[in-house]
Amino acid sequence: MNGMAKLLMVAGAVIFIAGFLIHFLKLGKLPGDIVIRKGNATFFFPVMTSIIISVILSAIFFLVGRLK
Repeated sequence: MNGMAKLLMVAGAVIFIAGFLIHFLKLGKLPGDIVIRKGNATFFFPVMTSIIISVILSAIFFLVGRLK
């Protein structure tokens, strides 16, 4: 397998695992997430969820970079 195929497989696995965790751990409903409901419309902006995911991904990429 060449490098691009491995990269796509790893990216797909990461997206799958992230979706699984967000769905079952209710990660999208943290304090600090902005939810605005007006009538039949809802606006949701996951500020804290985005920050937590960013910190976790930064730590993972840091560790992967150190192992190479």
